[in-house]
Amino acid sequence: MTKYLTNNFSIINLHKKPSTKSEIVTQMIYGDSFSLTKKTKKWLKVKIKEDNYTGYVINKNFSQYIKSSHKVAVLKAKVYKFPNKRNEISKLTFGSKIKVLEKKTNFLKFEKGWISLKDIKPISYKEKNFFNKINIFKNIRYKWGGKSFKGIDCSALVQIFFNFHNKYCPRDAKDQVKYFRKNIKLKKIKKNDLIYWKGHVAVALSNKKLIHAYGPMKKTVIMGIDQTIERIKRTANLKVIGIKRP
Repeated sequence: MTKYLTNNFSIINLHKKPSTKSEIVTQMIYGDSFSLTKKTKKWLKVKIKEDNYTGYVINKNFSQYIKSSHKVAVLKAKVYKFPNKRNEISKLTFGSKIKVLEKKTNFLKFEKGWISLKDIKPISYKEKNFFNKINIFKNIRYKWGGKSFKGIDCSALVQIFFNFHNKYCPRDAKDQVKYFRKNIKLKKIKKNDLIYWKGHVAVALSNKKLIHAYGPMKKTVIMGIDQTIERIKRTANLKVIGIKRP
């Protein structure tokens, strides 16, 4: 049986190689779990439970496996030292998972502090529209490998909403385009369809607009679908390689 540890830090970078100078390939957010495949004094080679992604993290004092009870349902949830809105100690990003230990009025206690009841939902909570809250990431800066309010990339923007709804989704666009099977023609596109280019993905907000974490604009932006297709063709010489209905 695989033994898992749980990330008990707000955000942890996963590097391609065991060096802080190496490329950040993804991140683990609070509550993500992982197994160890290799260990040195400074580095751990890990495999993330949620998406099977592998990489290297700095060896820290991670938790034994924690079975989460709740998840963060806002862009960033403040963590407080006490069950009041003073003494903020950190923030957890959307989709972070916690195990509630105690309740006091409008606050819930977990391993690292207290969090406002209104910022979280039970772990089993689902919405019919997976991408209902995607606009909370509008104007968040683009960060290669990022998965949080501090910076996010295009495929993470898709993945975190599937993970929030307890569904598997590959981490990278190249794997997502193969994973989602239902193909859609551009003229039939509708809200929540996924548009893929080589190495890039956007989410349709309607049959006219999309949202994506877009490197050239250095942030998550809402743009016209036709305008985006034309711009990516003109600037990167890339055509749409698939439109998928998850």
